[in-house]
Amino acid sequence: MTPIRRQYLKIKDSYPDAIVLFRLGDFYETFDDDARLASRELEITLTSRSMGKGLKVPMAGVPAHSVESYLARLIQKGHQVAICEQLTDPSVSKGLVDRDVVRVVTPGTVLESSLLEHKVNNYLAAVAEDGRLAGLAYVDITTGEFAAAQMDLEQVPLELERIAPAEVLAPGGDPSGWAPPPWATGVSAVISPVNPVSFDHETAREALLSHYRVLTLESFGAEGQPLAVQAAGAIVSYLSRTVVNERKSAPLRLQNLAVYSTAGYMALDARTRRNLELFEGGRGDDKGLSLLAALDRTRTAMGGRLLRQWLGRPLLDLAGLEQRLDAVEWFFQDGLTRSGVASVLGGVADLERIVGRVVARTAAPRELLALKSALEAVPELRNLLTGARLDVEPGHTGTLEWLQARLVPVNEAAALIERAIDPDPSGEVGQGNVIRAGFSPEIDELKEASANARGYIAGLESRERERTGIRSLKVGYNHVFGYYIEVGKSNIASLPDDYIRRQTLAHAERYIVPELKEFESVVLNARERLEEAERAVYQRVNAQLAGWADNISRLAAAVAQLDVFSALAQAAVENDYVRPRLNTGPAVEIKDGRHPVVERVLGHGRFVANDAVLASDNLGGARVIVLTGPNMAGKSTYIRQVALIVLMAQVGSFVPASQATIGLVDRIFTRVGLQDDLATGQSTFMVEMVETAAIVNQATPRSLIILDEIGRGTSTYDGLSIARSVIEHLHNDPRLGCKTLFATHYHELTQLAGSLPGVRNFSVAVAEDGNEVAFLHRIVPGGADKSYGVHVARLAGLPQGVINRAWEVLSEMESANGASRPGGSRAKGPPATQISLFSGDSPLTERIKELDIPNLTPLDALNKLYELQRLAESQP
Repeated sequence: MTPIRRQYLKIKDSYPDAIVLFRLGDFYETFDDDARLASRELEITLTSRSMGKGLKVPMAGVPAHSVESYLARLIQKGHQVAICEQLTDPSVSKGLVDRDVVRVVTPGTVLESSLLEHKVNNYLAAVAEDGRLAGLAYVDITTGEFAAAQMDLEQVPLELERIAPAEVLAPGGDPSGWAPPPWATGVSAVISPVNPVSFDHETAREALLSHYRVLTLESFGAEGQPLAVQAAGAIVSYLSRTVVNERKSAPLRLQNLAVYSTAGYMALDARTRRNLELFEGGRGDDKGLSLLAALDRTRTAMGGRLLRQWLGRPLLDLAGLEQRLDAVEWFFQDGLTRSGVASVLGGVADLERIVGRVVARTAAPRELLALKSALEAVPELRNLLTGARLDVEPGHTGTLEWLQARLVPVNEAAALIERAIDPDPSGEVGQGNVIRAGFSPEIDELKEASANARGYIAGLESRERERTGIRSLKVGYNHVFGYYIEVGKSNIASLPDDYIRRQTLAHAERYIVPELKEFESVVLNARERLEEAERAVYQRVNAQLAGWADNISRLAAAVAQLDVFSALAQAAVENDYVRPRLNTGPAVEIKDGRHPVVERVLGHGRFVANDAVLASDNLGGARVIVLTGPNMAGKSTYIRQVALIVLMAQVGSFVPASQATIGLVDRIFTRVGLQDDLATGQSTFMVEMVETAAIVNQATPRSLIILDEIGRGTSTYDGLSIARSVIEHLHNDPRLGCKTLFATHYHELTQLAGSLPGVRNFSVAVAEDGNEVAFLHRIVPGGADKSYGVHVARLAGLPQGVINRAWEVLSEMESANGASRPGGSRAKGPPATQISLFSGDSPLTERIKELDIPNLTPLDALNKLYELQRLAESQP
């Protein structure tokens, strides 16, 4: 076994669960099972390498200069990757090069900007459970955000859906025999089992105390929440084994642990996020057809991430919402300032992630320059917020002094970068082109010495040509022999005595002279010393900047808020949104409400606006709206737009309406569409019932429920019975009484308005002209008794023959049932046109009876068919 094989096996033993990328020169190689896996996942060639007598091992490698693209593919597929670097320079090392793992990359610990979405957080989460309670913590190591909470175990899936982590840690032993816990069912993140010791309370608490260098966790509000501490401590331990390298050269930077409560936010389950199309919409999950896309006018990555967080976690705090709305209104009213802020923010880099890489010592020189530019923009942003008090209602502030006070410049950091970093750095750190002239006397001296020596060598060729008279003489360099003078063999006799032969070629000889060797030593030594000095100085600069990391992080948070407020105001101006009036009452009143996403697709002014009035008490308001009407008329759009307007208001956004008064809701539930879950063996109807049961069991009097076509996944009468029972339960149960929008084709449900005082009937208006109908998309009082399904089928492009037959069947069914079939359309269609073949004593019937079909040849059959056709055409 070769020494390099022994070295690899020793490293691999320390990281058995990770794919080890082993640096060999210009490549990262994988071996054994890692090579087979990498070959399959990355679609690269699987080769082999001899590593001892009779020992050939599988090998697959990728170029070092493009490793990030391959790393991204492995991470996206849920693999852990251990990056093993060469720790000594192969060109100067004697024997085996020192190697070790400097970092383990997992889905939740990605630092490389090229592998991250700029406006999406990359969270690593952990869950600790004990009976019915659980602790959940999450961190984004690129920004330092770190939070934890303690909650009921049943809330964990909901909170994980909100956070959308890339990776979740759970206690577990051997991964090969480990099964994810029940709360992980349906979670899209990678579930990583870690040593259960990390979740032990004392171990986790000690990890947090050690990291923050404190004696108690009281300042974080965590001492009374042991499960939150366990989850947070497990994350810190995990990061210490992955992100922080073995030599501890880069400290782990996390913001102060924020202990929060889920009680302060509206809960949104995965179905509601999907059905309301908060982040993706349309059949192809198009991000451009989402609420986020309709509102996102942010100019910075920080603002984009914050807006996404707000949309996923609407507030229940009235005071906090009013502060947000005040800020949005400030920018809404002052278009000049709004434009100025957007212009400045357009040049502000991602402060959160850059400072994270500064602390991790991975920031590139140009990122430091971007950091400087962002810091230099802060005074201008502060000045833009110094304006006159705006005209707002009593009880609201007319200034942004509170936000302006958070925009604290970090001038010292900007000044350090200005002094230290060349304004146009080129190449990598260590090549002498990153540290600015005048910042480091040592670097300046080395660069000057190297330049003088290079100048001598550059002029040597012309001097030696003149001295020897050999015009073809040339000076060169290679890594083996260093600098040399090359002379053709025909001119060797003319050389001076001080030429010393170094190498013989086929047609030339290479020489050195004492002076050349002396200056070569200066150049090479200066180069090596310059590389070492520049790297050291650059790291010192990063270390100094890391001292201001907390200040820059607080500044980044303020800039993100500023960006979101101005962006929401810009969206409100563009789309004619208004400020909602918020209260803690039971009612939701919307005048001329519109769907923000559909309106964006249709274009401004083309969407038909509608009112909505809902109240969850018994003061005469509608607790339940039963909405009937045709397909394609806009029922689903209407009920979802009400939910979206409520959600937007509780995010702190203006809303698409002419007026809106919103009583804060604690949850929005949705049951929309038909879908099955084959993986768990659930039919379409079972999925529908499971989701309906979850809503009925979890809703509170302050909830808003959106139900679309309950009961359509089974037979008509079963479905109608279930739909009616659900409405009665939501209306009558004293624990509920919540606001409900119920869209349905079961017209019989309109009868409930006569027996349940909180139920109101509304329908979508339709204009009929003969056999043609026009959907007006207007919501009007009263129920509908037609569905116009065949009309919609015709609009969808079904063949005319199918449409005609549908009219016939519909007419027959309505006649047979006295035009009272549940959900029937009772719409007039084209009259039947088919002739009855077998009624009466038709000649055509007699001719068919006379046919000897078993003995007809194909040709005879065609002739008889032709005769029958002629006979049919001749009959009246």
